[in-house]
Amino acid sequence: MSDASPSDQSSSVVAFPAPDREAYLRREKPPRVLAVANQKGGVGKTTTAINLGTALAAIGDEVLIIDLDPQGNASTGLGIDRRDRRYSTYDVLVGEATLRQAIVSTAVPRLHLAPSMLDLAGLELEIGQARDRALRLRRALAPLDDSAAGHVNFRYVLVDCPPSLNLLTVNAMAAAHAVLVPLQCEFFALEGLSQLLKTVDTVREQLNPDLTIHGIVLTMYDSRNNLSGQVVADVREFMGRKVYDTIIPRNVRVSEAPSYGKPVLVYDLKCSGSEAYLRLATEIIQREKELCVG
Repeated sequence: MSDASPSDQSSSVVAFPAPDREAYLRREKPPRVLAVANQKGGVGKTTTAINLGTALAAIGDEVLIIDLDPQGNASTGLGIDRRDRRYSTYDVLVGEATLRQAIVSTAVPRLHLAPSMLDLAGLELEIGQARDRALRLRRALAPLDDSAAGHVNFRYVLVDCPPSLNLLTVNAMAAAHAVLVPLQCEFFALEGLSQLLKTVDTVREQLNPDLTIHGIVLTMYDSRNNLSGQVVADVREFMGRKVYDTIIPRNVRVSEAPSYGKPVLVYDLKCSGSEAYLRLATEIIQREKELCVG
């Protein structure tokens, strides 16, 4: 696998003017909720949630990752042992625990996690007939706006969705301000994207009228592969400015890091994958600032 990043990307890691950054961090606002979603597996969705969360935390934000995938890969990838998951997102969605009760700290400063367990796989059977079945996560998130003493004030909540367009993904989209879509640089990329965009439209019409596409991040880019370059061009032509400038390269260190229970930024800060996720975090913050001004 190639460790090279696309040639058109800047080598700078984080360019954030200090006065601007201080003012940004002082703001006390409800957390911004981003659903990291793609119904296809193996596109770098969980990897993006973990490493984007780590990068945002490194820049100075309090970040919460909600693991909404029954496989629990985000939880394992952040080194949270199953024995340390007293409560999980399953407990939260069935009403047996609050979200704050489920949250655990990670080894990364300012990065927190609401872990998943395999029980989550049966959630749809349990609550599928409930009238509020699609709004469970939205209601669980509401108390995070409380800035009471002793509570962490999260700036970002990243929801790692399962690789399917099921009730869990719908819950994430119903609760989110925007959807962040990891898209692998492969032949069927646009076909899968079209299906996801239809789901976003349906959720917007029926549950969450303010839901938007925050952006599409192209992942697993291989500069040696002509197909990767063609996919980048096609997606940019189809989605325009919704595609982030940052492209995540195919990188062996990114693939290795989860087996050590670490984000790649902790496992190898200087590899091309780490630098790409830091650029992506900076780009997302810039888009957030533009949205606030707008």
